[in-house]
Amino acid sequence: MPYYRFTVPTGGATLVHKAEIAAAATKVHSEVTGAPGTYVHCAFVEVPPGSIFVAGEAAEGARLVGLIREGRSAEVRGRLINGLADAWCRITGDAKEDIAIFLHEVPGANVMEGGVILPEIADDPGAIY
Repeated sequence: MPYYRFTVPTGGATLVHKAEIAAAATKVHSEVTGAPGTYVHCAFVEVPPGSIFVAGEAAEGARLVGLIREGRSAEVRGRLINGLADAWCRITGDAKEDIAIFLHEVPGANVMEGGVILPEIADDPGAIY
């Protein structure tokens, strides 16, 4: 279920590391949540330089939006954010201060994967994806 979308400026060094970043994000998500890597989706969106803004000013750092299933604890969400940031920075050389990560929780009932609507974590405590 997790879906991680990386928005990066076109021409950045990050783009040559897409497969490595996707593998690292998959590993982080799997290690933190116990979900099999086969459930982790990653996508990269390239935008022209000058297309990312913070406080009305152009920013060049990547942005990550992650959709995860609702019901994870604050501790798990914190470990996900820190693990993803650490992996990103290790691979790209970017500083943590230059990136932003946003996790959104999605009810299982709002997701279909493999032809199946996902159960809620509260309804299925053994479910790991």
